[in-house]
Amino acid sequence: MHTTIRPLVICAVAALVLGSGMGFASAQNAPAVHPAIPGVAPSSASGPGWGPEEEPPPPPEAAPEDLPALYVTSVEILHASAGQGMNIVRVTGLASSEGWSAPQLVPTYAGKPSDNVLDLQLIATPPEHSEQATGFVPISAVFEVEGGYPLAGVRVRGSENAITVRNIPGASQAAISVNDCANCVGKKFAPTGNAPQGQQNVIRAEDLPKLLRVVKASDGIRGIQHDPNRLTLILDEDNSIVDAFWE
Repeated sequence: MHTTIRPLVICAVAALVLGSGMGFASAQNAPAVHPAIPGVAPSSASGPGWGPEEEPPPPPEAAPEDLPALYVTSVEILHASAGQGMNIVRVTGLASSEGWSAPQLVPTYAGKPSDNVLDLQLIATPPEHSEQATGFVPISAVFEVEGGYPLAGVRVRGSENAITVRNIPGASQAAISVNDCANCVGKKFAPTGNAPQGQQNVIRAEDLPKLLRVVKASDGIRGIQHDPNRLTLILDEDNSIVDAFWE
């Protein structure tokens, strides 16, 4: 029995060594494998070098989130026609620029308010890209309130203001006297407190929307923050406005 097992063991060991050597030799002679590079095809098996570049698929575009409109200009509460048992809230406002769409009214928070004043926001879908400051754009929306709701009034909020109506039916309006910067380009910019009101060819900071970014000729720009309710002014060396846009 012993004389039969020993040759088998020797043969097995030899085969293992030979197999390892052949595998090593094959690995030594195999062509080098380049590490994978995103967007580039791997090298062809028929020869060295990289294959033709392949365009990676574009990332899916995220839909812009709805944001509050810049201003609320009027709120009106109406009784619906008899038998429908609901109140209708009709709201108008101003978007900062062209490109806003699908305005609507949504509750500011969930649950019943302690004062029974329904709190709403006037929101819309903002433009995907920066828009030139060409003037505020009117928008409007309607909200229905069930007749069983203990309604003591309605408050509607925009980005920069709010209007409350406590009489049902009732209405209220807000006068917006803010400079929409439609005619800002070419005029001098004056920081807050640096120019009297009514001075010709001068744009005062205090007359512009609250959310304002001023980029002087010597300023850099750090990062990208897309906010379609923020007005950006680009100035030259003389503090003249060379561009005005909502970003």
